[in-house]
Amino acid sequence: MSKKLYVGSLSYNTTDSSLKEYFAQAGTVESAMVIMDKMTGRSKGFGFVEMSTEEEAQSAIEMFHGKEFEGRNLVVNEARPQEDRPRTGGFNRGGDRGGDRGSRGGFGGGRR
Repeated sequence: MSKKLYVGSLSYNTTDSSLKEYFAQAGTVESAMVIMDKMTGRSKGFGFVEMSTEEEAQSAIEMFHGKEFEGRNLVVNEARPQEDRPRTGGFNRGGDRGGDRGSRGGFGGGRR
């Protein structure tokens, strides 16, 4: 059974293929993905690698956690399941930013 790993502190130049090639030293890599920012198209500095077995995943953690890759010391550990998080920032479905409506008050008083 495959095992997914979290890989943090990646260089912004790291690609899916360079990550996959690096982790192949520990065993068979099912997939490797660097997470990209939707707005800028730039790496967010972390990604996920899926190793084909639990043993290979453990080997990858031992081999690469704290080790330098493309100029950065990697953080490698077992990936946790994604949690459902409430959406923050931006507009909600109602079209406003939420919060206390009308809290800004009416008209500003002028100076005489």
